[in-house]
Amino acid sequence: MGQFENKLAQMGITLPEAPAPAGNYVPYVQVGDILYVSGQISKGDDGLIVGKLGDDMQTSAGAEAAKICAVALLAQVKAACGGDLDRLQRVVKLTGFVNSTADYTEQPQVINGASDFLGEALGEAGKHSRSAVSAAALPFGVAVEIDGIFQIK
Repeated sequence: MGQFENKLAQMGITLPEAPAPAGNYVPYVQVGDILYVSGQISKGDDGLIVGKLGDDMQTSAGAEAAKICAVALLAQVKAACGGDLDRLQRVVKLTGFVNSTADYTEQPQVINGASDFLGEALGEAGKHSRSAVSAAALPFGVAVEIDGIFQIK
């Protein structure tokens, strides 16, 4: 087990198997040393995490859903790296989509769930640029979807 997975284990996180795509696309595409990972939806051990921020879900619950998306992103990175997560050099950018009402304005705090997790788990390699935007609806009614761009070796 490498340094990143050791840190995750200390945090009580075991990466799941990388989720299979739910449609006609691939889970990731590598171009040179850049890895583009498709959007990962909020799906925990008990199934899909559904809800609309500003209506039936609180910001803290949305942040937890975003963290779960980040765990799935790392699972995809590990799969793309042949099982060696230590090939990850840097999280370059995240784009977070938050299923939220028209007047909800805390999308950044929701996506902080992913950003804070990646910073804690990966240290300097986890610092990234990002966008956090509202979506009127997301697939299957999930609360959050996040895609990512990563640099790998």
